[in-house]
Amino acid sequence: MTTLPLQCQPAATAAPPAHASAQLDVGRRNEATRHEWVRQKLAKLPPGGRILDAGAGEGRYRPLCPHLKYVSQDFARYDGRGDGAGLQTRQWDQSKLDLVCDITAIPEPDGSFDAILCTEVFEHLPDPLAALREFARLLKPNGHLILTAPFCSLTHFAPYHFATGFSRYFYRTHLPASGFEIMELAENGNFFEFLAQELRRLRSVASRYTGETLGQDELAALHTVLAALQRCSSTDKGSSELLHFGHHVLARKVPRTATASAPQAKQADPWMTSLNHALRASAKRPEKRPVRIPPPTQESNAPKSN
Repeated sequence: MTTLPLQCQPAATAAPPAHASAQLDVGRRNEATRHEWVRQKLAKLPPGGRILDAGAGEGRYRPLCPHLKYVSQDFARYDGRGDGAGLQTRQWDQSKLDLVCDITAIPEPDGSFDAILCTEVFEHLPDPLAALREFARLLKPNGHLILTAPFCSLTHFAPYHFATGFSRYFYRTHLPASGFEIMELAENGNFFEFLAQELRRLRSVASRYTGETLGQDELAALHTVLAALQRCSSTDKGSSELLHFGHHVLARKVPRTATASAPQAKQADPWMTSLNHALRASAKRPEKRPVRIPPPTQESNAPKSN
């Protein structure tokens, strides 16, 4: 599963005011940016390597792997209609899958793959951590994991939608714990781009869920807001920490050696490390109790004899 599907008609661009001439592409680059990032990572993999496309869906990335031994996997239960809720694809062809199985129990030996690709799948897994452990088992030492998942998403492919997204802290915590070194952790989009993406759905979502139609004045106002979002996105200085489309992650399986723990320690969050040290120190510190000094007695005041 690699794309965010639309069951209702895609929202058309809001009608611009008569005097507007600037082309607004804010909110349109989510999928294109992700696809280009994946293409670049796949192109850099050495020829002849064996790659697993885990949760491959319709095998969108097979054409980008002519230099690799491509193996697709999916559980193949999604039919395009799902349970009818949220966003669905209607059409979904998985007739060309190589492996039909659970992503957490892939019938391949340990160290079978040089690379694993997993794009926009984790939100559809009841247990993504089990999938990470399975990836670690299947990858050869120093093998690469190319992973993308949303930071925030609407309900889609229901009922197979178990999380709206994953933050940077999910990857920083669980990838090293599963035996991976993070080589790249990039954020796709920002706060303004995400808002624009959802505003572009307004017309179709309003039609589907309310039966309302936006008037020309409302569409003109929407265009004005999109223009403001595009201007803000062009001068953005870090709003992705609040909201963005999703993460692009490149990780390497750390070989099991005596030094294998070093890369994992490198990925630890300094703030969390200092917090853990402080908690351990406070747990070991004995409780301070006031010392009571008894009053002097006659015997204690008497001079001591040699």
